[in-house]
Amino acid sequence: MNYSKITTAALALTLTIAFATQSCAPMNNMAQEKTVRVGGAPMYPSKNIVENAMNSKDHTTLVAAVKAAGLVETLQSEGPFTVFAPTNAAFNKLPAGTVETLVKPENKAMLTNILTYHVVPGKISAKDLSMWIKKNDGKYMAKTVQGEELTFWMKGMDLYVTDSKNNTAKITTADVNQSNGVIHVIDTVLMP
Repeated sequence: MNYSKITTAALALTLTIAFATQSCAPMNNMAQEKTVRVGGAPMYPSKNIVENAMNSKDHTTLVAAVKAAGLVETLQSEGPFTVFAPTNAAFNKLPAGTVETLVKPENKAMLTNILTYHVVPGKISAKDLSMWIKKNDGKYMAKTVQGEELTFWMKGMDLYVTDSKNNTAKITTADVNQSNGVIHVIDTVLMP
């Protein structure tokens, strides 16, 4: 029996298996992640806010607005951020022509002001919000990246957020975890 051929064959087989296992590891890890589906796409906790939002068919308007405002790099940074992400349907509730006007280059400052009003520093879960609301007599205020506050409250088990203009948004999908924070999907655009 030729032991050198067997040893060489065993070594080749071991290296092949090791290489195959290594090259499949990212796919296996991603497949094992606990995802939430938003806009028909899985949101992976290992991806950042922008990477996930780009895959949601329900957030194409938000992604276009983030690009127009020049906030992509910021929302891809380490964070952490809590983003209250309005759906396309939420943007459609705005008066006709509002989105088209906001994404014009001359309105970048106004658009940035609105979008950063949807972002709170840190990673805040729905459980955190619920606990803080209960501890604060039914309301919790959080300062946004834009500088003004949002008011959070509950009706039954549902979480809501009210802006400075008294517009109310319901959190329709909570705790969409990201590598740099968390997204809570909302049904209304918030206005500072």
